[in-house]
Amino acid sequence: MLKEIDAVLFDLDGSLVDSMWLWREIDIEYLGRYGISIPEGLQIQIEGMSFSETAVYFKERFQIPDTLEKIKSDWNQMAWDKYTHQVPLKAGADVFVKYCREHNIKLGIASSNSRELIENVLAVHGILGDFQTIVTGCDVKKGKPAPDVYLEAAKCCQVTAKRCLVFEDIVPGIMAGKAAGMKVCAVEDEYSSYQEAEKRRLADYYIKDYMEIMSALKG
Repeated sequence: MLKEIDAVLFDLDGSLVDSMWLWREIDIEYLGRYGISIPEGLQIQIEGMSFSETAVYFKERFQIPDTLEKIKSDWNQMAWDKYTHQVPLKAGADVFVKYCREHNIKLGIASSNSRELIENVLAVHGILGDFQTIVTGCDVKKGKPAPDVYLEAAKCCQVTAKRCLVFEDIVPGIMAGKAAGMKVCAVEDEYSSYQEAEKRRLADYYIKDYMEIMSALKG
């Protein structure tokens, strides 16, 4: 998997940290402030959207009176405590990050989440300094499944796309990595379990967690 790879690029939520569950909770609480029940299939409709794209979607679909900046600020505040105290790394992720660092493989984050929350959760787990770059969907023209965020991350790492390995947990993210011309490893996550067959079909590799990789490397 790591043969001829110079950079490993991670999606954040559901791929590097176990956090997909909390966004449904936040959506329920946030829309509840306006007396709106969360509609069926909302999470699927916003999959892959950048933080800013999601704010635009909420404002337009649910007629939220606040500005886009206020919407994003409210989400950051609601998520901050959960990311700090309730979001663990995926099993073995810290060991794998250390392995990459020790073997001179560059590390990057390419996420639809906000920069504030990304930096917060990486710092909490003591791995923020291990990453050469953090690129968010708000830093590029189009969010996933467009390849923009991964191409920008590779550029920031000064690595060609074909020498990058992407870790993703949802179909739009896998599509983004493949569209960028990168190898993609799908990561198992309870939130996207219904997509498992499609994830396996689209990705080059599939793992349950990062301990799987470490076991293979030791073996």
